[in-house]
Amino acid sequence: MCSILGLEKREKDMTEVAEYFARSDSRGPDGTRFFEKDSVVLGFKRLSIMGLNILGMQPFVMDESAVVCNGELYGFRKMKDELISKGYKFKSDSDCEIILPLYKEYGLKFFSMLDAEFAMVIYDAEKKLLIAGRDPIGIRPLYYGYSKETGGIVFGSEPKIIVDIVDKVLPFPPGHFYVDGEFVQYANLTDVEPIHTDMDEILTSIHDKLEAGVLKRLDADAKVGYLLSGGLDSSLVCSIAQKHSSKPIETFAIGMKKDAIDLKYAKEVADYLHSNHHEIIITREDVLSSLEKVIQVLGTYDITTIRASMGMYLICKAISETTDIRVLLTGEISDELFGYKYTDFAPNAEEFQKEAKKRIDEIHMYDVLRADRCISANSLEARVPFGDLDFVKYVMEIDPEIKMNKYGKGKYLLRKAFEGDYLPHDILFREKAAFSDAVGHSMVDDLKEYAESQYTDQEFEEKCKKYTHARPFTKESLLYREIFEKYYPGQSEMVKDFWMPNKSWEGCDVNDPSARVLSNYGDSAK
Repeated sequence: MCSILGLEKREKDMTEVAEYFARSDSRGPDGTRFFEKDSVVLGFKRLSIMGLNILGMQPFVMDESAVVCNGELYGFRKMKDELISKGYKFKSDSDCEIILPLYKEYGLKFFSMLDAEFAMVIYDAEKKLLIAGRDPIGIRPLYYGYSKETGGIVFGSEPKIIVDIVDKVLPFPPGHFYVDGEFVQYANLTDVEPIHTDMDEILTSIHDKLEAGVLKRLDADAKVGYLLSGGLDSSLVCSIAQKHSSKPIETFAIGMKKDAIDLKYAKEVADYLHSNHHEIIITREDVLSSLEKVIQVLGTYDITTIRASMGMYLICKAISETTDIRVLLTGEISDELFGYKYTDFAPNAEEFQKEAKKRIDEIHMYDVLRADRCISANSLEARVPFGDLDFVKYVMEIDPEIKMNKYGKGKYLLRKAFEGDYLPHDILFREKAAFSDAVGHSMVDDLKEYAESQYTDQEFEEKCKKYTHARPFTKESLLYREIFEKYYPGQSEMVKDFWMPNKSWEGCDVNDPSARVLSNYGDSAK
């Protein structure tokens, strides 16, 4: 994953800053390096994925300017060849080495040229400008604030790096770059017109664009593995990858010892694909003993994010401890594009599209945050094919009348696009189970039961009153908030609010984010 740090103005005690930066060692266990010039400080911690030797170590420096980037730049070899033809020279095989030449050649418009997931900070020594940017979805994390000591802007890959330097930690807005004191939007994938209306063309494009999104994410000099829940999204990613692999891919599934829903479905998919499959079994004790660590790693109090992170953190921990895999492909972002169980209640196509826009615009605070933290905390890198920029933009441009569930099956377009020999029919058209539930219904029940034991009703009422933003509304949410405040005091606005179904829709006015509480929850638990 890598970790980056950027200071507009050098702090007096840089030893202390280095200690804060060390909190993100898991993101970059392969080395740390700093760059300093004109009071600007850039820091980098490396997880070697592309260009594995020391020549790929950042910061990259050119003509006294420098860059640090946590990212994957897809198709960089073609851009590199074009830059070489213009006279630029390169010393490594790292994709990120092309950034400074691109910036020098094209200026700030180079951000919109990237097919990438990234967070980066550039110091232009000639113009004495500090520049930062983040990919259009926010797959790679970046936060900022203003130094309590110097007043200068501070950037960091995670809140825990900068929380003691700044007064208020804020998420860097996806699809923006920062320059000269302003945040400028360079990409917007969700403010689009519904221009795709032909069903045959839509199905073909969904198929081809997702396949392309998976294939470009297989490019790595480090070993690649796959999270396989047995649900539609991760199963499709695995199927596409296996079709283009000359040997069995490595798949991993997790479930509670007591009642894991998805382990059997994951095994069915793995057997069908002939992957080298691994199962990780967890217990109530594993979950409860990891709860505080997971919330510390996540930097959130959101209920559904924390629930879904318990299994993801533990499976990534097992992968990190028992294999030499460094890159994991996952199935996030499909639901936001094609619909959740609750979006079946959308009153019309316009509301469906508004909800999809809201979810994609905010996903960097929820599912994408979960995947990034759970994976990077275990010194691995996440790649998200459903977050491919071309794919996301295309699906957002499909007429929402066609995307709505009028077919008796959610995410029908995605399922229909991959009919054939990709997956067994019962997997391809299986009802969805939320990841937090699919690990085992008992896991969520255990968390709720544990939270109930921590507070009397009176204590719950009194403790909730002190929170004005995102006030807890169940004992479970209060427990999570109190743990969050222990590590990130007063920083709740890093996350907009609780991820919940749209309560303004009939059938969605619920007090739990699990699809299990909805009246249309299907047979996925069987």
